[in-house]
Amino acid sequence: MRTTTELRTEILAAARVEFARHGLAGARIDRIARAAHASKERLYAHFRDKETLFREVLAADAAAFYRAATPRPEAVEEFVGDIYDLACRRPEHLRMIDWARLEGFALGAPELDGQPLPAHAIAAIGEAQAAGRVDTAWRPDDLLVLLFAIGLAWAHLPDPGAITGDPEILAHRRAVAVEAAGRLISPRG
Repeated sequence: MRTTTELRTEILAAARVEFARHGLAGARIDRIARAAHASKERLYAHFRDKETLFREVLAADAAAFYRAATPRPEAVEEFVGDIYDLACRRPEHLRMIDWARLEGFALGAPELDGQPLPAHAIAAIGEAQAAGRVDTAWRPDDLLVLLFAIGLAWAHLPDPGAITGDPEILAHRRAVAVEAAGRLISPRG
């Protein structure tokens, strides 16, 4: 017999797969319940409706995504590699964020220790600028957006051939992204 916590965890995991694959509009509660080995009634006992379930999965995935990739002042360019790795390792997180945007959900900033994660990232970039490791011509918030774009470039490339599991190709693409970030942030001399 599963505990309430175990059932809830299994429902969230099944919902993550369903929502990442179909978005909110295309997802079906009966498929989520079946995948979680739960009745629709038990699912609704934990989550008021499909949108509530979607929002909970989205919040968890967005927080996990941002926590897994935060810039460090001593290695800002490696942040791009972390984003690239995360997009390859956990594409469902990125798909959930993309579906939320497509379906018109407002994405609140995830928090870390009570502070919005973008503020942590911006502070790290500012610290790297103060230490002379990052070009001060960039506003830290603008640079953060560009670094995300570089790290997610392969994930958003509109070419089905971009999807691969080949370790050599993945390593090459990661190295290229980190190199591009390094060139972008390099202080001008």
